[in-house]
Amino acid sequence: MIASTDPTTANPIFFHDYHPAPADLRAEVLAGLAKPRKQLSPKLFYDAEGSKLFDAICELPEYYPTRTEIAILRAHGAEMAQRLGREALLVELGSGSSLKIQVLLEALRPAVYMPVDISSAHLQQSAQALAAAFPKLEVHAVCADYSAPFELPVDDHEHPRAAFFPGSSIGNFEPDEAEQLLHRVGAILGAEGRLLIGVDLIKERERLERAYNDAAGVTAAFNMNLLSRINRELEGGFDLSRFRHEAFFNPEQSRVEMHLLSTCDQRVAVAGATFAFREGETIHTECSHKYSIDGFHALAGRAGFEAEQVWTDPEQLFSVHCLVYRPSERPSAMRAEP
Repeated sequence: MIASTDPTTANPIFFHDYHPAPADLRAEVLAGLAKPRKQLSPKLFYDAEGSKLFDAICELPEYYPTRTEIAILRAHGAEMAQRLGREALLVELGSGSSLKIQVLLEALRPAVYMPVDISSAHLQQSAQALAAAFPKLEVHAVCADYSAPFELPVDDHEHPRAAFFPGSSIGNFEPDEAEQLLHRVGAILGAEGRLLIGVDLIKERERLERAYNDAAGVTAAFNMNLLSRINRELEGGFDLSRFRHEAFFNPEQSRVEMHLLSTCDQRVAVAGATFAFREGETIHTECSHKYSIDGFHALAGRAGFEAEQVWTDPEQLFSVHCLVYRPSERPSAMRAEP
């Protein structure tokens, strides 16, 4: 743990580094590229450059989720704070630039704020900014992969625990993986702990595909940066001119898929291994599952959460749910309908 004090405020910022070692990145990339259908985890997008590009995506006119979720938070922040409980220990999963949490912090005013993100540089920058904006807030920034098990670095049982999981990041997980993740979050929060989570809703195909194929090409650059990262960190030999971004809605799975498509037959060296690509073959880099409200509540219920309240925008594009962890009441026969 590293503690530092922002010169503009009196409150210390504690930084806890659980970041995956470089060997983990190598093993994950090699294993993903060796699959019959090549695949890489979307968490690998978020190096420093990838985090900046994602921030730019969030401001695009085609990308409705961010501005819609922020509007919901602004309209209903007081109700959400009442549900979560003031003076809580608030954990934010995938904090990124922390734009959304600022809206919630204004209403909630927690005792301790704990952002968790995989991008170390981005996490520290946002933690400094929030400490300056909220000088009485105790900030514990945790650099970790929240998709894997980890423990909170603060043993605080004085304050109720709550978590904020914005951006519909839960949609990046396959439904069974999402259920497992929610169950781990519930175990961290404990019985009666509350989770505020953003979930993208099912809508027309055209609007979904525009959001992931913006006219400015920022999402394409974000996707292609994954190959640049492999080149930088794993001595990769990807020629980016031989790949292109591809994103489309898969109605059978109720998800948007992002791929990197090889435009020719080629062989690519990565970390001492060589991988063959056929023309038209892809690396599957991300899924973004879209849910109905009832379908998501069914999934959360299997993970031990009970739905307390849900807020949406007038167009029903996006939803924010308040869930309470009650594992003894987990339904056994529920099945999610996307």
